[in-house]
Amino acid sequence: MIGLSMRHLRYFDALARSGHFGRAAEACAISQPALSVQIRELEDLIGAPLVERGGRTIRLTTLGNEFAERVRAILRSVDELEDLARAAHGPLAGRLRLGIIPTVAPYLLPEVIATLTRRYPGLDPRPREAITQRLIEDLLDARLDAAIVALPVSEPALEEVPLFDEEFVLVRSLEDADRPVPSSDRLHEMRLLLLEEGHCFRDQALAVCNISSSTPRDLMEGSSLSTLVQMVSAGIGVTLIPEMAVSIEARSAEISVARLAEPRPFRRIGMVWRKTNPLKQQFEKVAEIVREIGLARQIEASMLRATADHAERLPSVPSELAAASP
Repeated sequence: MIGLSMRHLRYFDALARSGHFGRAAEACAISQPALSVQIRELEDLIGAPLVERGGRTIRLTTLGNEFAERVRAILRSVDELEDLARAAHGPLAGRLRLGIIPTVAPYLLPEVIATLTRRYPGLDPRPREAITQRLIEDLLDARLDAAIVALPVSEPALEEVPLFDEEFVLVRSLEDADRPVPSSDRLHEMRLLLLEEGHCFRDQALAVCNISSSTPRDLMEGSSLSTLVQMVSAGIGVTLIPEMAVSIEARSAEISVARLAEPRPFRRIGMVWRKTNPLKQQFEKVAEIVREIGLARQIEASMLRATADHAERLPSVPSELAAASP
């Protein structure tokens, strides 16, 4: 098909995904009229309409839907050809599109990116934070190279590499610091604060508390772990957070943190990428960096919690003695 270019395919793929000329043009960093011209040109080359135009959104024709599937497969193959060429050059360099879930990103991402750019000066990291389902979809469609998620993802086309396990800890108000720590199966009796639907950590927390995935009574939601912790600080309820979040979230909130009883709930953090990606050896080096940083965060959280526990056990000094001390 003379005249058909990769530009045509990428523009059409953006339009097929977004269903909107304006959003597709924005994603492609061109004007909407320019995108419309390219799509018209593609349809002229094909000899048939690919898009039903009308209103603010568009729909693909029957041919357009079939064409979109083939285009995505072609774009994936082209991306992997580029990766194959990069792999032949040895050290990791060029673009690295790395996805990461929101309950990991604030606590690991800054140091991960700093370490990667220090060890691999030729690397161009392009991180993207999103919920697990979206990251997996982007991986399968070759819009991401790798992702840091909670395992398992159980996707046959993806390779899963475990990095580290981390416990869930209970966050309560300071007034509850001296109270017995409730068992996991009693948390459903309390006002439990959870992330909004779509976050895998929400589902994991519900499983810890033996609560159905349907919205339980007296459940309050937040958009981030920081929001949940601040709500706890305000005395609204209790929540669960991953251990790596403790050192950062405890800085700006008056809370107490406690470990749950054995067997303590945990999640497994790992890195995933497409099995067909030729950059496997380079991704394994990235995974090792993430593992090192994640384990360091766990040690930091454990030390912080141990310091807090020790402070709570110290005997109080009578005020008159404290005033008399030099």
